[in-house]
Amino acid sequence: MAWREWEQIKADTAVRPSAPMRLNQLAPAAGGGGVGKPDMASSPAAKKAAAQAIDDDLEPGISRDGKHAAETTRDTVKAFGAKDGHGWDTSGALMRAHETWEKQVKMLLIRLSSEKQALSATGISMQNNEIDTAARLARPSRIQGI
Repeated sequence: MAWREWEQIKADTAVRPSAPMRLNQLAPAAGGGGVGKPDMASSPAAKKAAAQAIDDDLEPGISRDGKHAAETTRDTVKAFGAKDGHGWDTSGALMRAHETWEKQVKMLLIRLSSEKQALSATGISMQNNEIDTAARLARPSRIQGI
């Protein structure tokens, strides 16, 4: 790029009415990416509490409510089903919708389990990274051996 082109780009940028982007500034006082948004950092205690909440509240509640919905849906499908050779179309449609819903509940439980494990393992991963970094920094330099 020629010097004149660079000067022209700088002049064009200076003329723009919008505020220039600044990359050399601190994050807002609220933390994170904007005003009023919470900081993404969390303490090990908060992560442990979140994993505990998943284990104690979410997973059992979803399983319990899923079983209740399955029983209720099964009864409804049976009530709308064919008794004398004729039944409501609603019965089959409800059964297919419930099958899809059951798959989604199973996927949600798998995801919650994965998140719980990730929350529990974060502290261990961080500690392992710190130990590894300390070990690398403590190694003698090749230059020192000369």
